[in-house]
Amino acid sequence: MLMRTDPFRELDRLTQQLMGPATWSRPSPMPMDAYREGDEYVVAFDLPGVTADAIDIDVERNMLTVKAERRPTAKADDVQMELSERPLGAFSRQIVLADTLDTERIDAHYEAGVLTLRIPIAERAKRRRIAVGGDTGRKEISG
Repeated sequence: MLMRTDPFRELDRLTQQLMGPATWSRPSPMPMDAYREGDEYVVAFDLPGVTADAIDIDVERNMLTVKAERRPTAKADDVQMELSERPLGAFSRQIVLADTLDTERIDAHYEAGVLTLRIPIAERAKRRRIAVGGDTGRKEISG
């Protein structure tokens, strides 16, 4: 249901290691899982520390784009940061969806740092049984 290969995944990983963490001008990809569950396709994104209002989901034709932003927490004037390892900035992921998915009825739910999208499989793509009809009357050939 999704594009299974990403020819640039390894290159993106190496670039991220060389250039450091993401920034607002250079978004970082977010980890995700995708699987089929019954008549729905489920895509789950890890977005810990992101508020629901900082998530933007957009679908244009068969391209799904998820953008999120982890903002710095407000700190008092007397706070001195000793260690900061949690990345801040923009996160983005684009996924090519198959034509067999119903992008008009996507359901989005965000809980415990996981954004879950449920995308129904279109009726035209579901398996259906086709009855075979035949001629039940006998015809005689005379000559």
